[in-house]
Amino acid sequence: MTAVLEASRLEKRYGSDVAALRGVSLSIEEGELLAIVGPSGSGKSTLLHVLGTLERPSSGTIRIDGHPASELTDRALAALRAHAIGFVFQQFFLLDGRSARDNVADGLLYTGLPLRERRARAEETLREVGLGPRLEHRPNQLSGGERQRVAVARAVVGRPRILFADEPTGNLDTQSGQGVVSLLRELNRTGTTVVVITHERELAESLPRRVELRDGLVELDTKQAA
Repeated sequence: MTAVLEASRLEKRYGSDVAALRGVSLSIEEGELLAIVGPSGSGKSTLLHVLGTLERPSSGTIRIDGHPASELTDRALAALRAHAIGFVFQQFFLLDGRSARDNVADGLLYTGLPLRERRARAEETLREVGLGPRLEHRPNQLSGGERQRVAVARAVVGRPRILFADEPTGNLDTQSGQGVVSLLRELNRTGTTVVVITHERELAESLPRRVELRDGLVELDTKQAA
């Protein structure tokens, strides 16, 4: 299979004495579903930011969808994120005064598509995540699980090659969290590469591949151990 993301010897330092990542290498193949798990302070959130090109590594290289991300300009990185990467965070980051449809359509703002097409794609994606009857609802009219589904729809409306989900169940009750995990599994079955960053070991162990971080290092990768 083709690697959609390849990271080699990633280091991330803050100041002279704080090393959040200490030589992480990771290859993620197209269509994988995996968890990056670790305790607080292990480096998993930093790794998300670096792999997702939200922060640059202090050293090391990253290739995403064949592009040398660690060598690109800020403008080129923004363009890469717009077409290749989607993000879902623990906080929903939805705009209260806008409908579910328009919140999702905002995920296409930087594509140059006209508003009518952005809204049409948003409606299609909301139906795919089971929110067809909620198109015009605003965030305060939705449950926590529904708001996270809107956030997922916004992340995937541009059909990214890889989706990073950072603690996607952290603000949800058990039933809503299970619904979001089922949605991520369904997205993966339809071809999206999904990386879940979590501290929940039970969730991590339920996914096909588990990468465990501790003190900025990969302690276990079940793909390599298999």
